Order: sequence, then structure tokens, then C-alpha cells
Amino acid sequence: MAATAGGKHKMGFVGATSYMIGNIIGSGIFITPTSILMRTHSVGLSLIVWSLCAVIAILGSLCYIELGTSIRDPGCDFAYICYVKWYPIAFAFMWVSVLLTYPAVLAIQAEAFGEYLVEGLQPIVCFDGPNVIYAKKLLGFALLWLLTWLNFFSLKTFASRFQIIATIAKLLSTGLVIVTGFYLLIFRGWTTNLESPMSGSIWKAGDLVLALYGGLWAYSGWDVLNYGSDEIEHPKRTMPLAMLAGIGIVAVVYVAINVAYFVVLDVDAMSDSHAVAATFSQKVLGNFSFAIPFLIGVLLCGSLNSSIFVGSRYMFAAARQGHLPSCFSCVNQETDSPRAAIFAQTLLAIAVSFIGDLDNLIGYVIFAIWFQRVFTMLGLLWIRYKKIPVHPDAIRMPTALIVFFMLLSASLVLIPVVQEPEVTAIGLVIVASGMIMYFIFVWPKNTPVFLQRINEATTNVTSIVFSALPDLKKFDSLDQNDISPAVNCSPNAKSDDFTEITKRISRFDTDSNGTEQPRQRF
Repeated sequence: MAATAGGKHKMGFVGATSYMIGNIIGSGIFITPTSILMRTHSVGLSLIVWSLCAVIAILGSLCYIELGTSIRDPGCDFAYICYVKWYPIAFAFMWVSVLLTYPAVLAIQAEAFGEYLVEGLQPIVCFDGPNVIYAKKLLGFALLWLLTWLNFFSLKTFASRFQIIATIAKLLSTGLVIVTGFYLLIFRGWTTNLESPMSGSIWKAGDLVLALYGGLWAYSGWDVLNYGSDEIEHPKRTMPLAMLAGIGIVAVVYVAINVAYFVVLDVDAMSDSHAVAATFSQKVLGNFSFAIPFLIGVLLCGSLNSSIFVGSRYMFAAARQGHLPSCFSCVNQETDSPRAAIFAQTLLAIAVSFIGDLDNLIGYVIFAIWFQRVFTMLGLLWIRYKKIPVHPDAIRMPTALIVFFMLLSASLVLIPVVQEPEVTAIGLVIVASGMIMYFIFVWPKNTPVFLQRINEATTNVTSIVFSALPDLKKFDSLDQNDISPAVNCSPNAKSDDFTEITKRISRFDTDSNGTEQPRQRF
């Protein structure tokens, strides 16, 4: 984004690390331990799975460090697949991510926040019948809109600082469980559940793989910085430090909190618990257990904020590439915030929250995330094979590491085929529908005139409403002297300013015609 050229609105090591921790640590750490234990049946094997998942996340982050420092475009996998000109594949996965995956994640986190907050307020406010459902949604939506407004402003000044505060609160809330558990272990001698850690272990390959799959889901989000690599100060230094530090801190927290759980709860008690943190607090915190729902709510605030960052940057990258209407590429010139994409992701999240069982929806599309990573790793190998130029400050990783992570991602795609073929089939249909949409709307060189007019009109309106200008990738290569840098996007804008906005769009459209791979011009 242009406004970040001087680093005014970019985030440094602390902010980037906070986004890493905030995006990884979510409600999963209070749910996943039970599912992993049900597959492993022992304390020791469960902790091994958690540690192995951390190693896999670190290996994946190393590959994405090379990608993030090599290709300084926002959008993570989408940007990287587009870089090697595999546009149909990039569009297909973008279709799933923008319309379903990221809005569904936001919707689930918002509703989870509302659910925990309602539970915490039950002693004070009586929620019954249908009022409970409405209360959960309204509270979740209220937080979602608040964070949306926060992200409209400078990343470094507002959203990044909020993420730092939320991350500190998140570590304090998980730290409460860890400190309590280790206090009972060290000073009270509660060692019974840890005396035979490998007792009862079940070494079935299928169960272990599914346990690993659940653990990796809890670690998902380690690629958050790749969605806004152009908004990070000194990526060559900051990205590797922030990513490795973030995953390292999360790994310590995850293993420590599981040890704390096992100090208080035996294998049977944890296996029977649907909310292990609540069961833990009821056992040892007594009257203070009422605070746990609020602490988890604080935790979800940070998760929601980082999810808004990820989803909006992905949509912005797709629009900037020309795969979505150009109105979603509009960036506020003062704060460098992609306000239109942020607003659109919030609206989609609210819409998705009303379509039914969100958990099943995530199940249909989650495999697409790992499927996309397979192509991302193939793209990185293709860049090396073809010696495609990348940023001179790129950090290069061993080829064996890239191949290993690609094979690992492929195995995680194949697991659901055997275990849940229906889920995989539906997921493939969704991805295939994205491919079809690409060849209908993006592939043709000449977009219908009425679609071009709709695109120009929506971009003009978006520019006024959000005080923003379209930031199109093709426009970046044009002669900046041809276009005035100061364009008024306010409601008092003159006709010349509307002409300027339209010029940026039309120049993009004209420049796209006749290129090796024409881009969409809705």
C-alpha cells in the first residue's frame, strides 16, 4: 500500500509477535485437549502430540518466511500462487476463503464470544428461551462491529496496539490456569495423574493422525503475517523473529496449560469434559470459577481482531490483483487501512452466521486450506526451478524442508478422504465452483460494458463513503506523474475527483487487455 512506504503505519516486532500469538491462541486450547486425549488415551502421548504439532508449525512458518520475504505482496497463499501466474487455482481457493472460510471463522468466534459472555452474565441477568440465542448473536455482533471500527484506523496506532493489549490479556488468562496447575504440582504435591504418563497409550496410526490433525487446527494461524507482509517494518528481520517467537511462546503455553489440566484432572475426567477449562476452574478455583467465561471472552477479542486483519487483507489482495471488484481494493490514504474489505468481511460474517451449523461449514472448507498450501509449496519450488526473480532481501530455506512440508500438507488433505469422504467431496465441489467462476468472469478479455459501469459506480461510492482510493496492482506500474496524488474522496468531492477515481479504474482495465493473463474487470 502506498501509504506505508515510509513505514508510518507499519508494525514492528512487538506488534507482529502479538498478531502471531493472538491469531493462534483461541478457544481451541480449551476444547482441543479433550479430542486429542480421546485419540491418545494417555497424558504422555497427548503431550507428545502437542509438541509435535508445534514442530510442524515451526517447519511451516520457515517455508512461509521465505515466501513472505521473497514476495512482498499481501494476501498470503493467494498472492504467492498469483506470482507464478496460476490464476485459475488462486481464484478457486480465493473464492472459498473470501466467501466462506474467513467469514465463517469470524462468525464462530463472534458467537463464541457471545456464548461465553452470556454464560458469565447468567448469575446477574436471566437469559431464557429464544432470548439466549438473540443475546449471543447481538453481543458477538457488537464486538465484531467495534473491532471493525478499530481496524478502520492506522494499524500501528490503533489495531496493532489493541492486539498487543489483547495478547497480554490472553496470556494472563491462560497464565491463570498454568500458575494454578503448577502451584498445585510443586507446592501441594498433586502428582498422581502424572506418575505413569504413558499408561494406557493407544498407538493406532489412524487415531494418532487424527489427534495430530486436531492439534494442528489449534496451531492454525501461524501464517497471519503473510497476509500483510507489506505492512511490516523490515520484513527480513521482523518476520522470522516474530513468527518463531510467536510460535515458540504459543508452544510453551499449550504444553504448560495441558500439564496444568492433567495435574487437576485425570484422563477419564478430561475425556468426559466438553469444556476442560470450565471443569478445571470448578475443581480448583471455587467461587472464582465464574471469571473463566469472561477470561475466554477476552481471549476471543484478540482472536477476532487478528481474524479481521487476515480476512480483510486476503480480500484486499484479491481485489488488488483484479480477481474481485476494484471497490474492495479501496484504501484510506491517511491510515492505509483497506476499509472496504474490512467492512465487507464483517457483513459476510454476519450473513454466514445465519446459514446453519457453522462447525459443519468449517469442516467442508478446512481441507481447502491445506490443499492450497500444497499448491503454494509447489509454487515456491516452481520459482526456484524457473529462477523467477524475487525480492533481493529474500531469506532462502532448504529445498528439502519445502518438499517435506508440501508432502505433509498433502497428507493432511488425504486424511479426510479416508475418514470423511462426504466432507471432502463437498469441499472439492466448492473449490471447483470457484474455478468455474474464474473462467466465466475473469478469463474473458472483454468484460461486458454493464459490469464495467457497475464496477466504476461501486468504486466511486466506496471511495466517498470510506474516504479511500482504489489501490490496483496494475496501477502501481503506471507513470505516477500522469495522475494527481491528491484526490478528494469526501462527500464534497468535485467532479474532477470522480474523474480521477474512474481514470484509475479505466487505466487498470485498459492496461489489462492484451496481457499474457488478463485480469477481471467486473
